Amino acid sequence: WMNELAITIAGKEFLHMLCHPVLPYSNWEWGTVCLSESLAALRRGVQDAVFQLGRVPQFHQTDNSTAATHDLATGKRGFNQEYAAMMRHLGMTARTIEIGESHQNGDVESLNGAFKRRVKQHLLLRGSRDFESVSGYETWLQEIFKKANRLRTRRLTEELAVMRSLDVKRLPEHTCEKVLVTSWSTIRVKHNTYSVPSRLIGETVEARIYDDRLELFYAGAHQFTVERLLGRNGHRINYRHIIWWLVQKPGAFARYKYREDLFPTLVFRKAYDALSRAGAGVKTDLEYLRILHLAASTMESEEETALVLLAETDAVPTAERVKALVAPSVTEVPEMPVFEVDLASYDALLIFEEVSA
Repeated sequence: WMNELAITIAGKEFLHMLCHPVLPYSNWEWGTVCLSESLAALRRGVQDAVFQLGRVPQFHQTDNSTAATHDLATGKRGFNQEYAAMMRHLGMTARTIEIGESHQNGDVESLNGAFKRRVKQHLLLRGSRDFESVSGYETWLQEIFKKANRLRTRRLTEELAVMRSLDVKRLPEHTCEKVLVTSWSTIRVKHNTYSVPSRLIGETVEARIYDDRLELFYAGAHQFTVERLLGRNGHRINYRHIIWWLVQKPGAFARYKYREDLFPTLVFRKAYDALSRAGAGVKTDLEYLRILHLAASTMESEEETALVLLAETDAVPTAERVKALVAPSVTEVPEMPVFEVDLASYDALLIFEEVSA
């Protein structure tokens, strides 16, 4: 875990981990940023390390994380099928430490702490803990790894001499799942729920699952990318995905499971409350859904500004009033006289050519 370093990305707190492979003889180390101990994170981290080396160690030793192992009836841990397949692809033998015996990975655990202390020093020299992007932050971290690894060249050379050459292509850093889009325009992936465009209701789509994101494909075409949720029973609903369907069935709004996600900001919530005080039932819901539909069709920020202006004048925020405020101004086309072409001017050019000749 790297959270104690208080890293921010574009000013926002960045909770994250580091997949940290180590060669225990030379202490050569590498790292990739990840959000959880997922198989996708482990696959990317291990492959990144061996492709940096260009060689493959005989063993890959890990702890008993759920990314690599699962419970057996005997009380021991067995290797997950996808993790075992990655080991076979790379030509490495998988093994784990004993359950509850973290000291068996003591060299790695020690380097975890040493690396974080090194990063703290570099952050002090840098003068800021904020980075523009995750990729920029990861590149910065890997420069620290490279600098430390330059001091380990002699022993690393000895290790590389007894390793097998890397002779395989890199495995994709994602897994795939085929999922059915429900009548509520959602899919469920890895125990979490995501909205998808309503035109895909009833269709089967392909979710490509990375450590930090999901990429959704339909009929081989990329539809959109969304940040992946961690844990279980979470949800990420984008009102732009479902508003086109919901505005045609306003009666479903009241019982929609994720209704609170259909209020993009507090301003929209207040607008709905104002409509509720002025009307009742489906009529209120339909009016609000029309406002939301307009926000999805134009710019949400402009809708929000219009709703604020209506609230300041105590006007009921109907869709028509909002539309009138955000409607683009019509540019007046100036009247210009028709230009008359004088063909005699061309004759003057012919005369000029004869004189020049």
